[in-house]
Amino acid sequence: MTGCLKRLYVWLVYGFFYLPLLVMFLYSFNTNKYTTAWGGFSLKWYASLLHNTAILDAALNSLLVATCAASLATLLGALAAVCLKRYRFPGHRALAIGILLLTVSPDIVMGISFLILFIACSIQLGFFTLLISHTALCAPFVAVTALARLAEFDERLIEAARDLGASEAGALLHILLPLTAPAVAAGWLLSFTLSMDDVLISTFVTGPSFEVLPVRIYSMVKLGVKPDVNALSAIMFLLTLSLVLLARVVSQLRRKTA
Repeated sequence: MTGCLKRLYVWLVYGFFYLPLLVMFLYSFNTNKYTTAWGGFSLKWYASLLHNTAILDAALNSLLVATCAASLATLLGALAAVCLKRYRFPGHRALAIGILLLTVSPDIVMGISFLILFIACSIQLGFFTLLISHTALCAPFVAVTALARLAEFDERLIEAARDLGASEAGALLHILLPLTAPAVAAGWLLSFTLSMDDVLISTFVTGPSFEVLPVRIYSMVKLGVKPDVNALSAIMFLLTLSLVLLARVVSQLRRKTA
C-alpha cells in the first residue's frame, strides 16, 4: 500500500509539472485557430512560424544574447567560486554574501537598477545592455553551482600536484577544472535557460531596435494565446531538452573514458 501511494505521489508531481506542457504540444498541432476545440492534426502553425520574420529575428537575438551571456557568466561564476573556495582576501565574506543576495533578488529590482545605471552612463539600450544585465543575472547561479561541486573537492590533490612540480595554474587547469567540469556545464545550461526565459529584466534594458523572444511572446499573448505561440514554445522546449540530453551524454562518455 505504501509503495502504491509513493508511485501515485510521483505521478501526481509529474502531472503537475508536465501536463501543461503536453497540452501546449497538442494544441500546437491543432487546425483551429482557437484552443476551445480540437479541429484536427495540422502542421500549418509551424509553417506559419517559419514565415514570421519578426519572431525569427527575435529568436536569433535571444539565442545570441543567451549564448554570449551564458559563456561570460560561466567564466565569471567559475572564477568567483574558485576564489571563494581556495583563497582568502579582503572582501571575501562580502563577495560570498553578494553572490547569495543576487540569487534571491527580484528580477524587477535588477531590471530597474540596470536601467537607471545605463541611463546615468548614457549607454544606448540594445544588445550590450542586455548582455551585461543577463551576465549579472546568471553569474551568481553559476558560482553557487560550482561552489556546491567544490565543497566535495579534495584539496590534497592540488597539494600532490604541486609537490610533483606542477605550477598553481597547471594544477588548476589539469586537476581542478576537469573535476568541476560537470558543474560548470550545468551552470552554463542554467545560465542559457535563465537568459532565454527572462522577461522582466529584458523589458527594462532592451531597446526598440533589438527585440528578444520573451518580450516578443509577452506582447503577443496579451491578446490571447495563438497557435503559432504554442508551436514556438514547443520548439524552445525541445531545444532546451536537447541541450540537457547532450550534456547527459557527454557526462556519461567522460565517466566511461575516465
